[in-house]
Amino acid sequence: MLRTAFTELFDLEWPIVQAGMGNVARAELASAVCDAGGLGTLALPMAPPPIVAEEVRRVRARTTRALAVNFLLPFFDPAALDAALDAGARAAVFFWGEPRDAIRRAHAGGARAGVQVGSADEAAAAADLGADFVIAQGVEAGGHVRGTTSTLVLVPLVADRVAPLPVVAAGGIADARGIVAVLAAGASGACLGTRFLVTPEAAVAPAYRDAVVSARAEDTVLTTLFDVGWPDAPHRVLRSATVRAWEDAGRPPVGERPGEGTTVASLHMAGARVPLARYGPMPPARDVEGDLAALAFYAGQTCALVDASEPAGVLVRRLGGEAEALVRGRLAPMVV
Repeated sequence: MLRTAFTELFDLEWPIVQAGMGNVARAELASAVCDAGGLGTLALPMAPPPIVAEEVRRVRARTTRALAVNFLLPFFDPAALDAALDAGARAAVFFWGEPRDAIRRAHAGGARAGVQVGSADEAAAAADLGADFVIAQGVEAGGHVRGTTSTLVLVPLVADRVAPLPVVAAGGIADARGIVAVLAAGASGACLGTRFLVTPEAAVAPAYRDAVVSARAEDTVLTTLFDVGWPDAPHRVLRSATVRAWEDAGRPPVGERPGEGTTVASLHMAGARVPLARYGPMPPARDVEGDLAALAFYAGQTCALVDASEPAGVLVRRLGGEAEALVRGRLAPMVV
């Protein structure tokens, strides 16, 4: 095992966190990660409290180990947090906004509170508000990206500002080498998203998984294109059909983009079909039907390091073991 301040906080075997990937990080994925000794994270943005509670209960039926639930603050429903904690989640992660009230509510519910940040200033503010840990997200990351700094620059800056608060690094990490690198940079945990996105347990459409596995780092683009309902929020996606069509049209502004205002797919939620517009933030999740190629294919630059699907539990144990072996076998002998 690798022992850090973060593993001590949640009694983990490995300093590995599965990122809260909206609508694709569900019970199957989170429970597999938790059971293997990492911190699994559920991510159900805009889901009503009963669905959030049921998803937590599904994890609890599989494992008793620590579980986190991710909340996007622009869409934060306090009742959903309460439902998650009542059902057995032991941590909540908040992203993209002022977390003061959310942190207080998590603590009142007996849970640890983490805040994902994109700068050292944001990390210091979260620490002042009582966060139990921060996730420092580098610009290499997939999905919504708040900062502009690379992970290996951001992590030392954040670690220095908030010490001794545990820092988890996110962005640009897909293998044991990345885990060890961020631990050396001052983190006490590593958060992986794109790597877990292609596991069989992730609730993604097969076409999405295949696209990530076959992608190169340069196939990703940081943009604000998929902005319906969430404007001015940069995100890293694969250069999909929708991205290419917009680029070919000369990158027109909002209101003039190709196919804008059309419904391209629908999401099944709570017994109903929710229409999805082109340029909306929904990825090609497992229960989405329609023109999946028109949706947001979130992926980080680590897609270049992901070449196959692997069960999430196997992945956690393999990466943890390889990171430990790397420290013992490659780094320790350097000390003379």
